[in-house]
Amino acid sequence: MTTLKSKLQEDLNAAIKERDELRSSTLRLTLTAITKEEVAGKEKRDLSDDEVQKVITREAKKRREAAEAFAQGGRAEQAEREKAEGEVLAAYLPKQLSDEELERIVAQAVEEAKAAGAEGPKAMGAIMKIVNPKVAGQAEGGRVAAAVKKLLAG
Repeated sequence: MTTLKSKLQEDLNAAIKERDELRSSTLRLTLTAITKEEVAGKEKRDLSDDEVQKVITREAKKRREAAEAFAQGGRAEQAEREKAEGEVLAAYLPKQLSDEELERIVAQAVEEAKAAGAEGPKAMGAIMKIVNPKVAGQAEGGRVAAAVKKLLAG
């Protein structure tokens, strides 16, 4: 069992003992998603910490999108619950890059891509290939793409 998965399991047990309903249900759903990922495909496998982190990231994104949908639908109570679940999951993810840090990394990648001969809007793919490994897990793809578009337009 991976160390991150075992930490989730330990935290779930602690949350159950503390009768923390929000944390226990959130961690239970996340562990279920991890198990589902492990048994997907032809044979069962154990996920690495990186793969577990991707599952947690995906679950956190679902919570964020659900919170927005509930807020737009006028269901503030459910929106707050989804936000709270997202915050529980955020504790298991690496710290997100600030906008300034992200822009600095993207600016370096734009320079590298231009030095390699990439120009204009077509350079987007080349820049994304340079940036994504540097920011893996620390910034969402949408944020990265928006920063790249902003710098290419400017």
